[in-house]
Amino acid sequence: MATFSLQAQPTDAADWLDLARRAETAGFHTLYVADHPGSCAAPFVALAAAAAVTSTIRLGSYVVNAGVREPILVAADVATLDVVSGGRAVLGIGAGHTPAEWAAVGRVRPGVAARVDHCIAVAEATVRMLAGDGLAKPRPVQEKVPLLFGGGNTRLLRWAAGHADLIGLSGLGRTLEDGHMHAARFRPDQVDAQVELAGGTPVEALVHYVEVTDDAGATYQKWAESAEISEAEMAATPYALAGTESEIRAKLDQSERRWGLTRYAIRRPAFEACPALLAM
Repeated sequence: MATFSLQAQPTDAADWLDLARRAETAGFHTLYVADHPGSCAAPFVALAAAAAVTSTIRLGSYVVNAGVREPILVAADVATLDVVSGGRAVLGIGAGHTPAEWAAVGRVRPGVAARVDHCIAVAEATVRMLAGDGLAKPRPVQEKVPLLFGGGNTRLLRWAAGHADLIGLSGLGRTLEDGHMHAARFRPDQVDAQVELAGGTPVEALVHYVEVTDDAGATYQKWAESAEISEAEMAATPYALAGTESEIRAKLDQSERRWGLTRYAIRRPAFEACPALLAM
């Protein structure tokens, strides 16, 4: 059976707390909050609020931009979240891609190689601090806070294969000219390559498109045009789910057979539109 996590953003207090409760009741594994300073909520503040009204759902950043955050501050935020949630924190971290976030802290976004180097350094330093090297208080409740790496860079995937507890694949490639959107990397052969790089580390796929429909073909064709791939490739990729509930269930089974995929992250609109997804 597939396991689903939910990525969402708070809009107001009552709605956010209600969503956290509903996500836990529905059976989501983890509630994720993105990290794009200046254009979305602060993840650890939002997750701490969610912790106060839940008791079992895990709570994680999806993912911290290592390029603009100091390891000691990330470690303190994660440890504090772990304390107030009773041991449910997940540290999600990535290299970052949005130039505006570097500009906001007075720096120019480095090239890919430098971002990769920096991401590894920040992740390793944060993990050491959470283990007790440089962070005296607060101490996490968990003996080891799970590390989620999110991204698709080849060298980072190789690093994550030996260090992360979970690898989040988003199907996103190079950053486009707007500095935020990405080229799609949805083709099944591209998924093959990234799963191979993961080296057996559990993988979670971010589902960008979800629609329950009696005409999966037309829906996949529509999505394929925007991703610039074929309908058949979109119908096979784990980053999109369309069809009747039985057809979607069959696709989840196919993804497990091909890639060993049993974990998915969806965004809030998919949860609202397809609550039955969690029963698949």
